[in-house]
Amino acid sequence: MILKDIYEFLNELSPFELQEKWDNSGLLVGSLDDKLEQVYISIDLDEQMLDEIEENSLIITHHPLIFSPLKKINFDSYSTKLLRILIQKNIALICMHTNIDITHLNKYVASEILDLDVINSDEYICYAKVNDTFSSFANKISSKLGLKYLKYVKCSEKVEKVALVTGAGMSMISEIKADCFITGDIKYHDAMEAKARGISLIDIRHYESEKHFSPLLEGLIKDYLKINKLKAIIRASKNPFKFCTQGETVE
Repeated sequence: MILKDIYEFLNELSPFELQEKWDNSGLLVGSLDDKLEQVYISIDLDEQMLDEIEENSLIITHHPLIFSPLKKINFDSYSTKLLRILIQKNIALICMHTNIDITHLNKYVASEILDLDVINSDEYICYAKVNDTFSSFANKISSKLGLKYLKYVKCSEKVEKVALVTGAGMSMISEIKADCFITGDIKYHDAMEAKARGISLIDIRHYESEKHFSPLLEGLIKDYLKINKLKAIIRASKNPFKFCTQGETVE
């Protein structure tokens, strides 16, 4: 299979032109003429995963390996260390970030993972009906995502309408028209802003909310790859964070 073929399929599925100006989705490593022997999917890359991946493969990740222009490549940073391995093993890299957030990921997490009654989606922001107490709703979200502890801001006892943005969505707080906003990477001043606006928050973290990119994309492309006698192999990069509750031993 030629890389150009799957790139064009992905572009039809979730056009790369939909990405934000600051984003870097698309083909980051490799040539459209490359011949592929295997396809892998992951939210991110790490060294251990790349060591296990075969040469002449394609990896499709959610997060771009390169965001800012590289002025030097000394193999001493996250991106340059991994670029070295990718090039040495002739592994191509395509990233689908904000484009697939808009077209698929937020709605998928809301409906398929959190089992929410989705009513509409405004680009990134996915809205759903809830009609539950905040405590009950927050505990359900925590359980479905397997969160070890729950970080939240409670502004009211009842939740009738919820908004969801996977990853880090607090920059959109002024656009939220709901009782409760579910997103990740919530900071202290974000919480103060939400409290002033009367919007409850549930922090579903970055990795935990976006790791679902892999099964989502695998389901979207498996039939296409099957025609070309390939299948997508999911590889889970490790969450760099570890969590423990009070009294547990730090490993």
